[in-house]
Amino acid sequence: MTKRKRSSNPPPERDDAQKLLPQKRFYRQRAHANPFSDHALDYPKSPEHVDWRVHYPRLAAEGKKPEFADIGCGFGGLLISLAPLYPDTLMLGMEIRVQVSQYVQDRIKGYRVAHDTEGKGFHYQNVSIVRANAMKFLPNFFAKASLSALFFLFPDPHFKSRKHKARIISPTLLAEYAYVLRPGGIVYTITDVKDLHEWMKSHLQNFPLFEPVSEEDLRAEGKGDIVDAVRNSTEEGKKVERNKGEKWLACFRRIEISRD
Repeated sequence: MTKRKRSSNPPPERDDAQKLLPQKRFYRQRAHANPFSDHALDYPKSPEHVDWRVHYPRLAAEGKKPEFADIGCGFGGLLISLAPLYPDTLMLGMEIRVQVSQYVQDRIKGYRVAHDTEGKGFHYQNVSIVRANAMKFLPNFFAKASLSALFFLFPDPHFKSRKHKARIISPTLLAEYAYVLRPGGIVYTITDVKDLHEWMKSHLQNFPLFEPVSEEDLRAEGKGDIVDAVRNSTEEGKKVERNKGEKWLACFRRIEISRD
């Protein structure tokens, strides 16, 4: 067999912005983590004990706090996509896997430095990430009615019946999501697993503090760019697209029930 001649042309240089971004191959990790395991993580005692200036050094001094929370944010595609669209909104990703959360942290740092040096005017200062188990300690980070959007994008389906208790949408957890989400706030869910879609949709429909909202209504309210990011910005969403699979979207609005 004849050897192929090595090309005399050097590989194309990545631009300065790309050179500052982490490379995913150095952050290998299993696809999912057990949410019931003791991951030896540190948590704030309450939202009042969180120093948001550590996460948003240029914006938290203005008294702002996160309004968007991406639960199980994976490699941060949604955060990076929404950051320039909502520059005045603080966004927080929550991810339990150590290598993946470190990748997102390094990715955000890279975007901040790259866009500072390029003078583009937007510095990704409104996004951050914490390594945390949202199924256990979500109210430790967010005060009552503090969020306007919660995202659950392509969560672990936990196919086996005995594992369904580990699904991110459940009656117990919905009470916590309703607690941190302000009235009018939106829960966005999407998956490529039809059974999981029906599970999440039915549990949200049966919970008294949520009502379904259609994609058409969200677009009419000016949230079309969020819906597009939910569908297309994550690594999982892009993989489904490449494989010509289906994506199942379900969105719900937090409602307020009169106590009269």
